[in-house]
Amino acid sequence: MTDLAVSIAGISMSNPVLVASGTFGYGAEYHPVFDVSRLGALVTKGLTLRPCAGNPGRRLCETPAGLLNAIGLQNPGVEVFIGDILPAMRSYGVPVIANIAGATDEEYVALAERLDGSGVAGLELNISCPNVQAGGMALGTDPCLAASVVAAVVQATSLPVIVKLTPNVTDIVGLARAVVDAGAAALSLINTLLGLAIDVETGRPALGNITGGLSGPAIRPVAVRAVWQVAQAVDVPIIGMGGICTGRDALEFILAGASAVAVGSAFFHDPLAAVKIIEDLERYCDRKGIADWRTLIGAAWKS
Repeated sequence: MTDLAVSIAGISMSNPVLVASGTFGYGAEYHPVFDVSRLGALVTKGLTLRPCAGNPGRRLCETPAGLLNAIGLQNPGVEVFIGDILPAMRSYGVPVIANIAGATDEEYVALAERLDGSGVAGLELNISCPNVQAGGMALGTDPCLAASVVAAVVQATSLPVIVKLTPNVTDIVGLARAVVDAGAAALSLINTLLGLAIDVETGRPALGNITGGLSGPAIRPVAVRAVWQVAQAVDVPIIGMGGICTGRDALEFILAGASAVAVGSAFFHDPLAAVKIIEDLERYCDRKGIADWRTLIGAAWKS
């Protein structure tokens, strides 16, 4: 079997398949279904300084080839995470990356300082969530604001900082360059697309938050395009995500320039999706006689 090991921002992984924040809980939910230690890394649900109840009303709505969600970063807060959840996540023997979210630079810095030395392997800055009123996408659409929070967090922690970018901008390359110049060690592309569904029976928006984040296969071409563009503009690893359901989907992202991929909505219809993707990648490399799978990264535009 091909060795799929990879290092992202200094985080060593046995393979390039991660879980996307918010779609996998904290690992315990899926551990009875498959061996979680087979994953490349675990990414936590979005963490905030204090417990967050999330958005009221209906939070999920299926769309053609996709899913709208408006969860609103529901989580128990960073203290409960460190004390009650992180030990179990670390027991799986794979790196844990903490996804963090705040409304101000100061909140992101406080989270980074609290998590430094906690046992997480890195931080993923969520500056692109479309389902919260403060911070979130408001920070992630302005290159200057995005660079400011990234620089502050990089200064406050010894952990590698991965920045998750929104596709809801006119120039994702400019945004990527700004956060890399500010110290981002890697990028996650992409977060969800802002969407709206209306219940024609009630005449009202289907989600309690009105708008939500669209994920699933419907957004994959947008995500692959973003990875393609950004990979040619910056010199840091990219974690590709957005509608990845199969090994072929993952390979699209890798060929476009991603050094790893994250599986998200696919778990809701196939809890074994990530394991199957790892196996698909192994079989593909063996069938093609590829000794080092990393030669595939960006091969679609390097050749």
